[in-house]
Amino acid sequence: MVITALKVIDAILAICLILSVVLQSGKSAGLSGSIAGGAETFFGGKSKGIDQVLARLTAILGIAFGTVTLILAKMINL
Repeated sequence: MVITALKVIDAILAICLILSVVLQSGKSAGLSGSIAGGAETFFGGKSKGIDQVLARLTAILGIAFGTVTLILAKMINL
């Protein structure tokens, strides 16, 4: 019963983690991205607030997913 509940929670966390990664905007790489990013923030471009929230949510979901997965693995091997 507990193992089934942990499997369901693990699946939900996995789906939420995938969604939080997919919803994040891409980070510009290379020299052109750093120039464009600097100009964007200098001239008042779009706010990075939602990206910061999604980055924090991704970290929290990742830690929760890893913890639940380890607990589940320990319980199955008992």
